[in-house]
Amino acid sequence: MPWYSRFLPSPDLRQPALSAEQQQAIAAWEKLPAADYRRSHYRSRYVVIDVEALGADSDCLQTLGGVAVVDGLIDFADAAYLDLSMAAPASQADGTSEAALAPAQTRVIDELISFLGFTAKAPLVAYHAAFTARLVEQTLSTVLGIAWRQPWIDLDWVMSDLFREVETHSRLDDWLAHFAIDSIQRHHPVSDACATAKLLQITIARAAHKGFDTPAALLEIEKARRHMHQSV
Repeated sequence: MPWYSRFLPSPDLRQPALSAEQQQAIAAWEKLPAADYRRSHYRSRYVVIDVEALGADSDCLQTLGGVAVVDGLIDFADAAYLDLSMAAPASQADGTSEAALAPAQTRVIDELISFLGFTAKAPLVAYHAAFTARLVEQTLSTVLGIAWRQPWIDLDWVMSDLFREVETHSRLDDWLAHFAIDSIQRHHPVSDACATAKLLQITIARAAHKGFDTPAALLEIEKARRHMHQSV
């Protein structure tokens, strides 16, 4: 069970204690309009996400990095980094008092609310998105008490369809090597998000050339590729 689940007052209620300001911030995010997935790639804002789990516990989000691709260009100023492991109290013993937990609780909640503001409701992109989505959605549900069900575009499936001439082993490193993309610090979520964003740029260029010129089209490519794989 993730360490931040200890923030919740009751194993039955599973509801975090949010301040009025935090509740208002979440409400403001919920009122944001949904992104138009039928706009051109080059008139859209994508958010590319990469995560790292805490140790061997793949259900516990440790760090998260994200960067936006806006109108086809990576906006390095439009980025986010969350380190939830640093928010954990020094002692993880069962006897940790509520007073000791409070600062960590506030920081985790504020960090995740800032992440909501960063993503807004843009199309989300990840490599092996199922893993990323599970960690992010579980954390937001546990800590903020919200159901976060935005669609994810998985570059693993989309690129394997658009670049059928490329032989890969479904690994991010294979695609990065094929396109000669360097990750400044491999396995750091921000660096890997930036490298994945470069793959997204290549992907939307190929997709647009083939007539798949919207985020909705990428989701359809992924859906078709998954169906074809399951039918084999």
